[in-house]
Amino acid sequence: MELQTERRDGILTFLIRGRLDGYGAGQLSDVVQASLQDDDRSVVFNLAGLSYLSSAGIRVLIAVKKQLKERSGILALAGMQEYPRNVLDMAGVTPIFSLYSGVEEAVSACRRPQDSLSVINEIARTPVTRNGVAYTVEPVSAKRSSLRIIGSLDRVLHARLTERDIRSIPFSALHYSLGLGALGGNVADALPLLGEMITLHGSMVWLPTDGNATPDFFTPVKDTGELYVYSGYNVALDGPFHEIITVDAGDGGSIALSELYRSVFDFARERRRDFSGIVALAMWAVVDGVCSSGVKKSPIAESSPKNGLAINAEENVQEWFALDDEPKYRGDTMVSFGVGIDLATDLSAYGERLSALVEPGPVGAERVQLHNHGVVFRGIPWDASLDLSRQIEKIVSDGEFVDMRHLKDSTRIRRAKLAVAYISEIAVET
Repeated sequence: MELQTERRDGILTFLIRGRLDGYGAGQLSDVVQASLQDDDRSVVFNLAGLSYLSSAGIRVLIAVKKQLKERSGILALAGMQEYPRNVLDMAGVTPIFSLYSGVEEAVSACRRPQDSLSVINEIARTPVTRNGVAYTVEPVSAKRSSLRIIGSLDRVLHARLTERDIRSIPFSALHYSLGLGALGGNVADALPLLGEMITLHGSMVWLPTDGNATPDFFTPVKDTGELYVYSGYNVALDGPFHEIITVDAGDGGSIALSELYRSVFDFARERRRDFSGIVALAMWAVVDGVCSSGVKKSPIAESSPKNGLAINAEENVQEWFALDDEPKYRGDTMVSFGVGIDLATDLSAYGERLSALVEPGPVGAERVQLHNHGVVFRGIPWDASLDLSRQIEKIVSDGEFVDMRHLKDSTRIRRAKLAVAYISEIAVET
């Protein structure tokens, strides 16, 4: 059997030639699962060159059809010839499939459900399109929000942490947060393993600095007060998100994380008098490539750079950080939390507390400073109509966990729902 994969008008299409027998069925199943991405809803099988079909092949067709039904999509069979059609008829399953005479007709049928994916997009909020990306904004709260910062950024950047710098934070105090942390029986256990961390709906995912580059996670059902997040530096959101923004770069399109934040800043300057230059952002997205970095060893006093410079100084980056500029996880799901600072805005309202959040160093051409951690999952169908908060909670609790990383600004997004909080103040607990 011969298999070819392509996308037609954004629809995943498989050209199948030859015999879909027991052996071919296994091949087809593997290729479909490897090719199906989290924002694919429907699939076309071009069967014009299919000469043979058996029950093994039918089972694969039915399995793929059921999988797509869960995504509110269809499996479209195009150009089926006489012998395979007779097999379907004799097996009594022809009525359950969507058959089309040609590929173009099948692709058009697959696109119809996708044109109305989101009930939200059908209400009277007109999407705004900028640089080929569509944004739909939905207000959800008018209450004030702030950032609560625990620990010293300076002590982290100069690798001066000791046990006295580590805070024991209850899980219930960290709904959405990110920073440097670890889990363990006590501070002494956690200190040498401090790594990139994120909390989403109270679940913690972190990257231990034990040399294995393998994330760990814990999702408590309730906070008994017996376990803590140990953190040397943490930035947490206190208060609600103010807007939900649905983002769609279209079929084959994507937008860099830095561009996404820039658009959020632009919208804020146009529409919000209370915008003071800082946002906190939770996101559920389908990614087009994750680029990442992250500390390789715990920034404790015993490991301070001998040259006296910060660990993120150019001379120390290779020793201290794992950098990966090769995009990964295209088509997979990511949930993330982060903070963005628009350095082109007057930030004087935050006073000296701003230094607890902003990393010293040159300002890039984008004039934004971002700090985002993301958790990658697989096999989560994209549906922009779902409630964002509930979906993040469900993904973190039940999703197929793949990876966790500190996101570089070059990470690219295909589709996303953002919860945006406009920050009014910063509280610092040292």
